[in-house]
Amino acid sequence: MNALHYHQATKHHFNRFARSLGYLDWATQPDPFRRYDGAPVVPLLRQHIDGERRYVSLYRGPSEMTGPTPCPFDDRAIAEFLRCSMGLSAWKQYRQTRWALRVNPSSGNLHPTEAYVLRHGDVYHYAPREHALEHRTRLDRTAWDAFAGGRDGFLVALTSILWREAWKYGERAFRYCQHDTGHALAAMRMAAALLGWTLTILPRWSDSLLSTLLGVDRDGDYDQAEREEPECLAVVTSGDVAPWLSSDPEPLVAAARVAVWHGRANQLSLEHVPWPIIDEVAQATRYPGVAYSHSNPNSQRPTSNHSQPPTPNSQEVLAREVILKRRSAVAFDAQSGLARDYFFSMLARLRPGAPPWDVIDWPPHVHLVLFIHRVEGMAPGVYAYLRDLAVLDEWRAAMRPEFLWQSVSNDTNDPNDSNGLFLLFPSDVTFTANRLSCDQEIAADGFFSLGMIARLESSLQQYGEWFYRRLFWECGMIGQVLYLEAEAAAARGTGIGCFYDDAVHELLALSDDRWQSLYHFSMGVPVEDPRLTTEPGYPWEIVPNAD
Repeated sequence: MNALHYHQATKHHFNRFARSLGYLDWATQPDPFRRYDGAPVVPLLRQHIDGERRYVSLYRGPSEMTGPTPCPFDDRAIAEFLRCSMGLSAWKQYRQTRWALRVNPSSGNLHPTEAYVLRHGDVYHYAPREHALEHRTRLDRTAWDAFAGGRDGFLVALTSILWREAWKYGERAFRYCQHDTGHALAAMRMAAALLGWTLTILPRWSDSLLSTLLGVDRDGDYDQAEREEPECLAVVTSGDVAPWLSSDPEPLVAAARVAVWHGRANQLSLEHVPWPIIDEVAQATRYPGVAYSHSNPNSQRPTSNHSQPPTPNSQEVLAREVILKRRSAVAFDAQSGLARDYFFSMLARLRPGAPPWDVIDWPPHVHLVLFIHRVEGMAPGVYAYLRDLAVLDEWRAAMRPEFLWQSVSNDTNDPNDSNGLFLLFPSDVTFTANRLSCDQEIAADGFFSLGMIARLESSLQQYGEWFYRRLFWECGMIGQVLYLEAEAAAARGTGIGCFYDDAVHELLALSDDRWQSLYHFSMGVPVEDPRLTTEPGYPWEIVPNAD
């Protein structure tokens, strides 16, 4: 089993979907909340940080930050970081059924992604329902000091419970777990920006080392079918990240091997359906770790040759408000349009060089094909958006020769000033968008929908099988930025994991594995379901009635 084999085997086709049960077995629906029974619980503080930043400030790098100095790394700030990245955003209810929504989006609201915090040698699991930390172990403090070197900051880690998505989606679930990791990475980076911090993945940590550090390789602590798959470890700091990147993992891992661990993972389902192909691709794509050096080309942060314009009118929008009100739309009104300035600003947020793109250490491998329906001053049709213009010649050669590749600029004084957006062909593409996205109306009823097209085959050849996961992370990060941009524009977005893979490629004339569609997205004005009631994510956030 390799990543390409898995990818081909889990495509949706017009005449058949990727393998799954074909129905929802409600009796085995997983518990949406992981807990460690018997682990000491540390409640987190509940007051949010005063002096909130404006939304536009989230996209400025540390050297561009204005306003308050970075928050200290104290209990209050760390509680705010978790609340604004992995916490609950709301509770929904229909009749007797009640469910939680979270700040970080997830396919089917199933939330396979778990978060861990490592601070001063203590390893904690974040419990979002309680907004609390579960203390898993205390590592030798000498080992922590050797790793951290007295620097301010802490570590955060992400894992995936693959069964949570496989319960509903079968073999395609591994894909969804990976772009949910990307959603969470971007959510954490924005929460860090809210507090004046940075967040960066640590490249030296292999998945094997990370498993030991988090204790997720402890057989006695988990039901085998509900094990957590390690994804990544990152540092949150307000200072120079380079010393963290080069710190040797071994002292912490050695300390974890001999530590006393607390708690056992709760059982999420009474029964499980095995999906061997998921286990095989998880094994094939585990990250081996790489040695860090300043000369390592894979460690060089990409920079952008474009400015990062503010979202129109966003100077008045509070960052925390946008972060916490993010929702996934279930339907759009099929008539509202998007202002042209907003649209171009949204695209600009997807360029490398600014948060959240400083989390990762590779240049853009994912670009967009857009189905534009209702954007002010733009002809409906299929467009390409290149997050790196260096790929232009390659894309033109790979796609249909009859495509126009007409540059589209937001500068009416200079229409030839390319910013990466190109019209491929003008047409009413509402039916096309709907059909390609598994006949879902939400792909046709918004301002636009899009497919995220990734450089697949050559990326795996260059980096290794493990990079398959990271391509989905990049897609998830794009999705999270678009979610936030939609909220800032008084609209709403939704990720679309169901699409007919090769039908998308056929439309573009992509005939092999060089470029593959990994994730879709749509944005518009939502139609709310009046049958549902909504409550805040946490009871202490309910504002008493002033009357």
